[in-house]
Amino acid sequence: MMIFMLMIPMFMFIMGSLIFVFKYKHLLIILLSLEFIILSIFFFLFIFLSFIDYELYMLMVFLVFSVCEGALGLSILVSMIRTYGSDYFQSFNLL
Repeated sequence: MMIFMLMIPMFMFIMGSLIFVFKYKHLLIILLSLEFIILSIFFFLFIFLSFIDYELYMLMVFLVFSVCEGALGLSILVSMIRTYGSDYFQSFNLL
């Protein structure tokens, strides 16, 4: 039963990584796939820490950092849309 419970976050992580690698045109899709990867890591940590009867305080710290990462990504997305007019990576020049 424990193997099945650990396979779900691993499958979620692999799917999020595949979306991150193959869907690189829009910044919004990349940010959503990163949030999905973070959700799978959170799910894995919750299962693992519950299995070894450890305190879940570390999960709260992890959630704080993931929320900060999401807010930073959203602010970059808004800044990019205001500056360049879209979230395509092809529409702006790095130079």
